[in-house]
Amino acid sequence: MPDMLVGVNAPTRGAWLRAGISRNGGPLLENEHVVWLQIDAYYADSRGFAGVTAYEGGEVRFHHDVGEPGEDVGRLEPSGAGMVETGVNADGSTFREVWAPLADCEGACGSWRVGTAQIVRVGRHVVHVDDDCGSYFELPADVTA
Repeated sequence: MPDMLVGVNAPTRGAWLRAGISRNGGPLLENEHVVWLQIDAYYADSRGFAGVTAYEGGEVRFHHDVGEPGEDVGRLEPSGAGMVETGVNADGSTFREVWAPLADCEGACGSWRVGTAQIVRVGRHVVHVDDDCGSYFELPADVTA
């Protein structure tokens, strides 16, 4: 389990693969490969948005500073080794996302903003987000720095 922010159940470091999403109480489905990386207050999501995470009461706010505009607000709860995120979108629709931890999160990590791009690395996992898209990369096992 990654380091967690006490009282909010939010990770301060972690690499997560989405195992499914439910919209408006519908079935839990997954039809794309979505990776979310978190290091301290910075995150990147391979769907094409990245920025700063704020913790307000029991809620987590993902401010989209790079890529797709917006803001996600929800609650995170541990579920075994993974997490479940629930929330309400700006249009009033609801979501439930199930996240499974990725292995190989030890080692180097950080977040960098270069021009209109943000890059987040957690161990072997890297997500790059710019104005056009988000991309996920897994570094070779022998890359440790």
